[in-house]
Amino acid sequence: MKNNFYSACKEANEEIATLFDGAIEEHHYKKYEVGAGGDRSSGLDLMAEAIFVKHLGRFGTIESEESGLIGEGEETIVLDPLDGSSNALSNFPYFGTSVARIDKDGVLQDAVVCNLVSKEIFLKSPETPTRKGKLFSAQMGELARVPHAEIGIFEKAYAHPKIVAGLQKMGLKFRAPGAVALSLAYAHTVNFVLFAGQYRIYDFAAGLAFCEDLEVIVEEDYVIVSQSKELVHSLESLVRTSLYEHER
Repeated sequence: MKNNFYSACKEANEEIATLFDGAIEEHHYKKYEVGAGGDRSSGLDLMAEAIFVKHLGRFGTIESEESGLIGEGEETIVLDPLDGSSNALSNFPYFGTSVARIDKDGVLQDAVVCNLVSKEIFLKSPETPTRKGKLFSAQMGELARVPHAEIGIFEKAYAHPKIVAGLQKMGLKFRAPGAVALSLAYAHTVNFVLFAGQYRIYDFAAGLAFCEDLEVIVEEDYVIVSQSKELVHSLESLVRTSLYEHER
């Protein structure tokens, strides 16, 4: 498989992962101004962003969650340089990166999501089915489903107690790990992925590309993914009731 963009993304992720495996300097934990995505950027975010700009700048304009538009070019690279920043700052082992390359016609060409802790890297591109590999390795394999998964993922669960209560009534177990794109890349291995909150392109541009063969509902205030059409619609009913109860 020859994909120069993926190779550049992989090299960037390997450089970032190597830094995380070493001693992170204290200034990288400092918080700075609010970034383009609406959250305050940390030194870790900006460190990862600089590495991606170095490796991906030649491919087009980078639209980063931290600094907004960087560089120029016909294609757009939508970048979350550190997916799960709070996890990384807390040394909680679930964080990664998210990159989507979009051509001048607005069509997604490549999506790359990486787990910097497990070193797993995921690729979706037009010329190949979804693949999963490892940093520092050339081997890649197909992304397989887990048909009897016992848990789902509910990102932003802390902000939605009514939905949490509804999931408990439905007997659905879930985790809330705190890295949206990364959770979507793992959608084939869990019962469902649910996100409730403001839709941001940085969270979903790459992650949703890995869900195209699953059941997906995308709305302004929520995103639901599952292997089961029945479960997707049951979850949507719960979410809509919980979010829009005051409108009834």
